[in-house]
Amino acid sequence: MSVYGRVRAVNVRTRTVSTRVTKAEYIALQEQAWSTGKTVCDWARECIARQLEKGSRKSLEAHLFTELVGIQLLLMDALGPLLRVNEWLLLNLLRLFREVQARKAGKAQELLNKRRSRELETRGNTQTSSAGAAIS
Repeated sequence: MSVYGRVRAVNVRTRTVSTRVTKAEYIALQEQAWSTGKTVCDWARECIARQLEKGSRKSLEAHLFTELVGIQLLLMDALGPLLRVNEWLLLNLLRLFREVQARKAGKAQELLNKRRSRELETRGNTQTSSAGAAIS
């Protein structure tokens, strides 16, 4: 019950998901769950929640990719006719387009790696400082 005497039904679990596993599978599940300090049910619930989150992320990624392709097509379709008056500019645009196509995956991976490194450094510094605060 909340402070105001009302039951909050937003996060009430009312549905059950179950499956049958072998004894060996259950022991493996139990070991995995216990290694994280959780019961098998809590651990399984978290695994399912992570999978649901991944699914929605994939949907978002597909949507973002579609939008990026749309922007690319818009740029090419808009710039092409504008530059047709000057053959040299049009050829340079096409060359640039091919160059971008060839380099974009590598550059994107490089930027993602830099971002991931910065995030790991930030997490490491945060964990180190909070560990130091806990010891003090």
